[in-house]
Amino acid sequence: MIAVNEYLRDLLVETYDLESFLNALAHVSADELSVPGAPVHVGITLRRHKRVGTVASNSALAQTLDEVQYDFGEGPCLTACSEHRTISVPDISADGRWPGYFAEIHNAGVRSMLAVPLTLNSEDTAAINLYSMRTHAFDDQAILQAESHAEHASALLNLAVTMAKLRDNEENLKLALASRTAIDLAVGIIMGQNKCSQDRAVEILKSASSSRNIKLRHVAEAVIASTTSAAVSTHFEG
Repeated sequence: MIAVNEYLRDLLVETYDLESFLNALAHVSADELSVPGAPVHVGITLRRHKRVGTVASNSALAQTLDEVQYDFGEGPCLTACSEHRTISVPDISADGRWPGYFAEIHNAGVRSMLAVPLTLNSEDTAAINLYSMRTHAFDDQAILQAESHAEHASALLNLAVTMAKLRDNEENLKLALASRTAIDLAVGIIMGQNKCSQDRAVEILKSASSSRNIKLRHVAEAVIASTTSAAVSTHFEG
């Protein structure tokens, strides 16, 4: 388990990629709980703003099985998300909690399931959904292992989400700086062409943006392009 957590942590630090991390988490979870000749299929469900979806899986089958659950609007993983507790289904043919869903996935070969919630530092909820093609695939030891894995994965997942937000903020800052650079250069060009003040040049630029229903940055870039074909660079301290 320590080696698994170190692998996920290193992947997160090296890639800063939330999607890669989640897919690795799904595959690692499947490897940890599979046995020779009896693979486990894993999907990771995220419920956010009343919308639910599978954000990662280790197989196309896991993705499909998750989506069937969403179509029914109920099932082990959705319950694990909403009630934040582990849901074990040793034999779906003998479990009467979600008959419609169980009948559907029984036809796909699923015989037992395990859904373990992930703890997020937000109002969003998530869970790992595990499917097996044999009954009683998840004994008490497997459940404890899955819960321990989910606990460690939750900490890393929260870190991954935080890092993704920081990366998005950095990208937004770069875009804002690039936009500011283009606008400032365009204002300077307009001042030179029209022999006007900076305030008047800004008014001209905004008026063109409004009348053409084009973003101010795009109007600025058009002004710059009319005077030079050279690329505009944004310089700032990283």
